[in-house]
Amino acid sequence: MSIPIPVSGAGFQPYEVIVGRGLLASLGSRIAPLARGRAAVVTDETVAALHGPSALSALEAAGLRARLLTVPPGEGSKSFAELERVLDRLAAFGLDRTDLVIALGGGVVGDLAGLAAALYMRGIDFVQVPTTLLAQVDSSVGGKTAIDTPRGKNLVGAFHQPRLVVADIDLLSTLPERQVRSGWAEVLKHGLICDAAFFDWLAGEGAAGASGDPAALERAVVRSVQIKSAIVGEDEKEAGRRALLNLGHTFGHALEAELDFDETRLTHGEAVALGCVLAFRYSAAEGFCPTGDAERVVGAVAAAGLPTSLDQVGSFDADALLKRMAGDKKAEGGRLTLVLARGIGEAFVQKGVDRKTVGGFLRAEGAA
Repeated sequence: MSIPIPVSGAGFQPYEVIVGRGLLASLGSRIAPLARGRAAVVTDETVAALHGPSALSALEAAGLRARLLTVPPGEGSKSFAELERVLDRLAAFGLDRTDLVIALGGGVVGDLAGLAAALYMRGIDFVQVPTTLLAQVDSSVGGKTAIDTPRGKNLVGAFHQPRLVVADIDLLSTLPERQVRSGWAEVLKHGLICDAAFFDWLAGEGAAGASGDPAALERAVVRSVQIKSAIVGEDEKEAGRRALLNLGHTFGHALEAELDFDETRLTHGEAVALGCVLAFRYSAAEGFCPTGDAERVVGAVAAAGLPTSLDQVGSFDADALLKRMAGDKKAEGGRLTLVLARGIGEAFVQKGVDRKTVGGFLRAEGAA
């Protein structure tokens, strides 16, 4: 059984996110109506070995001429060099505006392939086939595409909505446990933003999803996509409510950058999890949020095997972190913009946050 979740907004063509099990085999029949015959499947070397042959077979069975284009695994592929290489291969394949790009992989592949599709011939269609939990619940939905620069994460990109997202829960069974836990951070984030009942389930019976239980994962993916698609539909380009989806990310991106985006030390999901903890602790310290709610967040994050304190992931300098946070896309005039909370399920955007106050908080949390 598959569950279609509509994504629609005033500024883009509506599409569906299909969530279910065993969907890769039907990929060709789902994509065929969107293309006239050719598709470039962008994936990384790890996913290509696991799922590339099955994806190509499904596409070819539906009459599509498909070519596989692989990039190295890891955040390093979100670079100008890899973007240029992907664009060059799309041209070498002879793709035109009637063809499409398929992103088969995690968030790195989705971001890179989506940006390439946005740029190639000023924009061609693309389809997301996310193979990680993090990508299924977050990065594959909403049209954000980007690469990193030495000065920050996701600083060069475009909004380019996919024509379709196919989220096959069975593909998650090939993930290392750490990657499942990392994706679970984004699931928890959705409950923390606007659905306290969902968070309660995630912290209770649903916690089995963090250990890979397929039924819990499917329910978690469906609800997460419903939450994100509703927010994206209201605010595609992050002019208002969509900024709530960045809960934990301002802190998290700064931590990632200080560790040179080394996922052996800190994955994106781990950074988001710790960032959510810091956002709730800061909210409690500033009197926005009950201390008990912040403690519940710490408990749920810890139970999922995710970090809850700075000293678990490295040594950090508070001033260096503040400098990274000031370079965040949401910062204005050198002052910070943070997504904070009045309680579980009650996130809000706070502009003009004083850097000295945040610096003092970071030092109290263990930064030098």
